[in-house]
Amino acid sequence: MSQAAKTPFSTPIRVRWSEADPQGVVFNGNYLVYADAAGTEYFRHLGVLGSDIEDFYQLYVVDAHLSFKAPARADDLLTCTVQPTRVGTSSFTLSVTVRRDTTDLTEITLTYVRAINGKSTPLSETFLALLK
Repeated sequence: MSQAAKTPFSTPIRVRWSEADPQGVVFNGNYLVYADAAGTEYFRHLGVLGSDIEDFYQLYVVDAHLSFKAPARADDLLTCTVQPTRVGTSSFTLSVTVRRDTTDLTEITLTYVRAINGKSTPLSETFLALLK
């Protein structure tokens, strides 16, 4: 793994009022939005965004798992930590942990596959080097 991939990447996210449900907690579907935003920042950190690496624009989430441990509330400042946990030939898995201070709130696992015209396509050597 590259040094960037070995070191967990973290980014802050502030919960907006509209993301809380009538119970006063973050609606569960919003955690996927947080994971997507954190993943995008992770790829920005790796230098993928704004580069000529096409893989990023050919990635699709094919599997998502969420485990809820504690609720977030409106205006909470959350930290999303992103780290690759598996890298294959045409797919990889990112683990995203959502925390408030030192409390783990949600663990999210996202599996991405690179596909072109609906067909699984090997990740480029350049992209693999960033993830590994």
